[in-house]
Amino acid sequence: MPPREVEDTWSDSDDELEADVETPVDLGVPDGPVDDPAALLDATVSRIGGHPTFLSTPHPPTSHATCKICSKPMELLVQIWCPLENSPNDRALYVWACANGSCQRKTGSVRAWRELRFNKRYAEKLERKLARRKAKELQEAKAAEAEAAKKSQPKSNPFALGASSGPNPFGVGSQIFGGAAAPEPTQTESAERGESPDDEASESDTEDEEDDALVAGMQSASLEDSPWKSAPAYPPSYLSTVSEYLPPPPKVKVPAGASVDPDDDSAPKGKDGGGWDLEGYENSIDVDHAFERFSKRVSYEGEQCLRYEFGGTPLPFASDKVFDQLFPLPPAPPAPVTKPDFMVTPPRKRTYAPESLPRCPHCQSRRVFECQLMPNLINVLRAPAEDSQKKLTDEERRAEVMRALKGEGASGRRGMEWGTCMVFSCEKDCSPEKEGSAWREEYVLVQWDE
Repeated sequence: MPPREVEDTWSDSDDELEADVETPVDLGVPDGPVDDPAALLDATVSRIGGHPTFLSTPHPPTSHATCKICSKPMELLVQIWCPLENSPNDRALYVWACANGSCQRKTGSVRAWRELRFNKRYAEKLERKLARRKAKELQEAKAAEAEAAKKSQPKSNPFALGASSGPNPFGVGSQIFGGAAAPEPTQTESAERGESPDDEASESDTEDEEDDALVAGMQSASLEDSPWKSAPAYPPSYLSTVSEYLPPPPKVKVPAGASVDPDDDSAPKGKDGGGWDLEGYENSIDVDHAFERFSKRVSYEGEQCLRYEFGGTPLPFASDKVFDQLFPLPPAPPAPVTKPDFMVTPPRKRTYAPESLPRCPHCQSRRVFECQLMPNLINVLRAPAEDSQKKLTDEERRAEVMRALKGEGASGRRGMEWGTCMVFSCEKDCSPEKEGSAWREEYVLVQWDE
């Protein structure tokens, strides 16, 4: 059963998530260190940290992973193997980020690139698939025209001489006198019985995928002689994919005679016992509902380091400028001319607005959400040296606090301070050439952990 869509609208009141449903989001979770040298050289293996593995040669310049603030090389956070179903290109997404303290909260310290490589075999498969789809649509159109023409014919009088009679109610005359033979099943009918023409192409799908993975691994083996090998890197870990599932809310036993708010069990109740009343809403005015929703959604799978849904909706970390850009607040309804005190104003719901994003500078297509990095990724990438720092004396600790208050120690501090990093990619996955490889930098929005 395909995953159901989950509503991603927002309101200033308490937001309840639909539960007991599998969402279209794929979650990336860490799955142990990468110890296999072959996996490290295979670009089709998604990973956390490590050195990048590319789809083709020559490799891109190391400036692709240079921080725009300090101009130093950045560490790879994730590499994702993410080809699109209807694209003839093999596809990988790379996200780099700078961990220098002075570069945090600045645009350009997190960068994302996608690499494309033309896959000739898959392109031919897509052409065959498109041709079969057009043929099927043509057959369906002809069948619809024939059905319409049949319905438009005038009905004949069954009592008139020579009129075509309906089926024999006794069902034996045509058998005795040798009725016409049954027509041969058409190609469409055969396909409906399971004899799909896709069976011929599906036999070689597994072989094609194995060949592509082998070619990718062989091409990336030349990384030993590449300047990318000397770039700083975190220890590599596997990035596995699981579906996001929102479990049903726990059932609560209610004493006899008690009323239950169906919207929010913990919300303040009004006189009627349901929904937000004015006093309850005023008491919660300082609550960041975006962060509450983020925390609740992430709590269902606490190990998630990545959320992936090409063309989906991002999950904002907090109510900040990025949130206002992606989920703008609609204008308030005009106030009535008379009796404004008695007007009931419905809550204004925020809706995701992808048109607020800049278009692809290469093909002018719109950009769509592809993935976002989650806070647990910072925990997974944390170097062992950061956890086992030496103990400071009281004087050293006071001196470090004073430097931090004066902003003097930011340049030497290491650590990422973002809450989530959202990557938005070209909807058409554009490439400068029909064949060959290409690189495109994509748009990144960062919500920082305040």
